[in-house]
Amino acid sequence: MESSDRCLRVAAARAGYLSTGDADPGAVSDFVAASWRRSQGAGVAADGGEVPYIGDVDTTSRLVRCSQPIIDRLVEATADLPLSIALSDSKARVLARVDTTRTIGLRIDSISLAPGFDYAEGHIGTNGVGTVLESGRSVHIVGPEHFHERFQPYSCSGAPIHDPMTGHIEGVLDLTCLTEHSTPMLHSIVRSAANDIEQSLLNDRSLRQQALFEAFLRIESRSKTAVFAIGGQVTMANTLAQSIFDPAEQRMIAHHATYLMEGRQAVDDEIELPGQRLAHLKGTRVSAGSEIAGIVVEVHAVQEGSTPRARGIRHTTKRTTGSHSAAGASTSSSRPGALDQDSNSPLWRRACNDVAAALYRNESLLVTGEPGTGKVSLITATFHHLHPGSRSIELDADDLAHDRTDAATSETGAPTLFILRRLQDLTPDGVTKAHAFLDAIARSDRPVCAAATVSGACTDADPVRELLPHFQRSASVPPVRHRIDDLPALIRQLLAKHSPGRSTSLSAAATRTIARYTWPGNVRQLDEALQAALDKRPVGEIQCEDLPGYCYQTSGRTLTALESIERDAIVQALRDAGGNRVQAAASLGIARSSLYRKLKSFGIEVD
Repeated sequence: MESSDRCLRVAAARAGYLSTGDADPGAVSDFVAASWRRSQGAGVAADGGEVPYIGDVDTTSRLVRCSQPIIDRLVEATADLPLSIALSDSKARVLARVDTTRTIGLRIDSISLAPGFDYAEGHIGTNGVGTVLESGRSVHIVGPEHFHERFQPYSCSGAPIHDPMTGHIEGVLDLTCLTEHSTPMLHSIVRSAANDIEQSLLNDRSLRQQALFEAFLRIESRSKTAVFAIGGQVTMANTLAQSIFDPAEQRMIAHHATYLMEGRQAVDDEIELPGQRLAHLKGTRVSAGSEIAGIVVEVHAVQEGSTPRARGIRHTTKRTTGSHSAAGASTSSSRPGALDQDSNSPLWRRACNDVAAALYRNESLLVTGEPGTGKVSLITATFHHLHPGSRSIELDADDLAHDRTDAATSETGAPTLFILRRLQDLTPDGVTKAHAFLDAIARSDRPVCAAATVSGACTDADPVRELLPHFQRSASVPPVRHRIDDLPALIRQLLAKHSPGRSTSLSAAATRTIARYTWPGNVRQLDEALQAALDKRPVGEIQCEDLPGYCYQTSGRTLTALESIERDAIVQALRDAGGNRVQAAASLGIARSSLYRKLKSFGIEVD
């Protein structure tokens, strides 16, 4: 058990620190003293405040699932010790807790160590969860070593749980008991249990890779074609695939297969490779439990068909806007713009070809894709390119629902395209009016046709399903993250749009930064980022420091507003320090280990 004399010495040292700001090095370790300083610097009160409740935590996550068997074994092994076993995520939010006795459970309830509560050191001071994440190491915090007096009756032993593949901290395992039951052995026990959880995470990931490998071998053994397997960081190709397709083509096929894996439609598609060669992909998604482990595709190289292919149509063009209707719709004259530029992305070329094939024949068209991908721009540019002197009219869900279409649909002899935006937002009454509007277009003897856009996540929405019979063709516009090869051309095009007649470009480092970001807002967000950069540097070569802070984030998760502010502050500190992380941490007033953890958590990469 812990020495009562030692606890008294630590309590005296804490009282002295709170009054003078200096911790007695003979009574507390440098590690605990550093945590006290961080806690005080974060504004943690030593004798007040509550543990914040977040609530929105994933209690069925992969971490919880892989930890549960180890936690169950811990409960059995420590059944004779009043102990509470808690699991948190990488943000110090408690995900799960199990108690060995009802008595300790009631005591632990009083300090809110329960799912949904936030045990970050910056909120409640030194503890067995938040301090682990701040320091990146296991801890054993006893009684008065806690900064907040509310936790002083307890002993906490916590250890980080790392993802074996990435090295990132996925969460923390914590053992909490009353100080009179504390023993240094708990520190060893929690470290060993955390290692077991890491092995469980590795086995879980290995199961997915094993499932993918077995599927690859099974399909490859009976197939006489090129076979690829793609899943996470794993890519496999049989000998035939490596001999038929060069490395660049293999990357294009793997990239397209990944895109198909994320969808729900049947994996049977065709992409265009360099040299006007087509490849037919037939794939099988591979599952491991409830998760997708990857995809195995059989690929045939085929000759290009006879269907006209509108090559190189891009998503932007300048439009001459005519008079606005009451609905806010506009008419546009034909301006080819950048239609002669080829794309390196087979997904984008496929979208262009599908849109062109429909509009060339005046067929009704449904275009899906994530917000900001340029669906309306692609439709408009393609239509005016194929039908010179034509006009396009945009109507949204409100225009249809409130009958604000009369002025927009005035008679004209010019070929006309009606673009209906946000079908998923239609009310039941709006759906009825949309039925009538699309029926009228289909029956018209004028050169008119209709196209509609839908957010990719809303294709199953009731309004969209009800209106599907009106459309003859569909096309899917890929997100920017699946068009990385097109980024240089997109950047040049957007810069030219916002800086006409000026000499503007991106430095190599800024281009790499843009290429690493995932662009959840797609082309629209890229456009806004370049506008912001041009505001800082209106002419010349745009540098990394001219880009918005979020461009440095490479993690896939969405940050909260507070995290975004913190990320921007870190990026600015690194810029000011010339990339020196020690100086940046000092200017931010945080430990270097905290800075490294935040860089990993936010996915910040600065050249």
